[in-house]
Amino acid sequence: MPEVCIGFEVHQPFRLNRHFSPDPKKKEKDLEALYFDELNREVLERVAEKCYLPATRIILDKLDEGFCCTFSFSGTLIEQLERWKPDVLSLFDQVARHKNSEILGQTYYHSIAGCFGDKSEFIEQAGMHADLMYDQFKTRPNVFENTEFTFNNQIASCVKKMGYAGIFTEGVDRILDWRSPHHIYSCNDLPVLLRDVQLSDDIAFRFGNQGWDKYPLTADTYAGWISGTTGDVVNIFLDYETFGEHFWKETGIFNFLSYLPEELEKRGVRTILPTEVLERYPPVGTIDVVDTISWADVEKDVSAWMGNERQHTAYSAIQKAAAFAKDKTIWRYLQTSDHFYYMASKYGTCGEVHNYFSHHEAEDAFKTYMSVLADFEKREVRFMKNKRSAKTLRTLTPEEAFHFASPSGYVGYAAYSLDQFCSLLKVVPSDSIAYHQERGDIAHWIEHVLSDQKLSGEINGITDRQELFTILDERRKLLWSHLT
Repeated sequence: MPEVCIGFEVHQPFRLNRHFSPDPKKKEKDLEALYFDELNREVLERVAEKCYLPATRIILDKLDEGFCCTFSFSGTLIEQLERWKPDVLSLFDQVARHKNSEILGQTYYHSIAGCFGDKSEFIEQAGMHADLMYDQFKTRPNVFENTEFTFNNQIASCVKKMGYAGIFTEGVDRILDWRSPHHIYSCNDLPVLLRDVQLSDDIAFRFGNQGWDKYPLTADTYAGWISGTTGDVVNIFLDYETFGEHFWKETGIFNFLSYLPEELEKRGVRTILPTEVLERYPPVGTIDVVDTISWADVEKDVSAWMGNERQHTAYSAIQKAAAFAKDKTIWRYLQTSDHFYYMASKYGTCGEVHNYFSHHEAEDAFKTYMSVLADFEKREVRFMKNKRSAKTLRTLTPEEAFHFASPSGYVGYAAYSLDQFCSLLKVVPSDSIAYHQERGDIAHWIEHVLSDQKLSGEINGITDRQELFTILDERRKLLWSHLT
């Protein structure tokens, strides 16, 4: 009979202002109010009353009775609790300091930095989070949980070098082949705890589904399923908001949470903390994760955040924004995974889940994100040594972006920077390039939007795709050399 390791993800983002409009009169100290939505406080207070307070009171009682569980708190959640719900933070402090709980490490801003080619920002945010956990709870995490369980070989190596004893990720079939997720595996010498997808999602997604053939799910039934499995340890990991927010009190979710420890104990199933798992069970094999996995959607990859052109545009832009980020705090808030999640364009049940969590339609979420990032970079340009190069290379608003067209209309591509314009030159239809060059659109855009009169003159009238690309690419590289 396996043991069971139960973990909870507790996170709230700073959602972007749905009604954002640039305001040059706003000072730096006012940017947070300009960029982020008043909805954040409203959501936090609602979730606190429906989930954090009642669920945590239950958890505290169960910890006193010998139940063990682990929590992963994002830095952005802690910041919001400090401002608006210190009573909840006090409860979490009691949980974190309890001998039967363990606190996990993650990125401070619950960010997508782990997917960046350059892992320095990822490592720095992990360090910031570890410091926060010590300052707030007097504990330093020993086990890591990357944003949304995103994981690959490179992340494993980074987490190993940072000194963590192990990491949680998703028990995805394609990395396990025929093997069970109920054992510890190793990736680049880092022990990996794999979430049981079905048993976790039986609570997280199916608990309140009256059409489910196992409905209603009770604690004794669920404990029976766990006791009937084989292996060393069953890892159950959930969004904490599952309790009371995603499934309201009326569904019986709190009764389930309250009775589960007792039902597990009746069946001889011991709850265990991650560090103890790693001490008790050595890896039984290795996993090779070349393509990034996650716990999101049916694909279990990064398509929840980087699955369409909007998301790729934003993802590329936030990485390049590092060169502009004198104010790293705002830049890091903009790395939070939720912003990219809101831009998804999925259908079916995955699309329904995305819509449930988003406060924005996908297209509006993208436009708001790019508008905020463009405004942020524009403000930062004035502090840079080479302002002229920075102004040409900055991220543009949706209104400033170059929207490729042909005589018959928009062709589906838009460039939000000189870098992206160069990339798109490789794929946009030839008739679109010819159309814009005949009209002088590209030269006009480069001169009046990017403020590069020299480059505008060099490319004016050139219709050969390769020649145009070569001139623009050489200029782009030269300008970036001024900023690095």
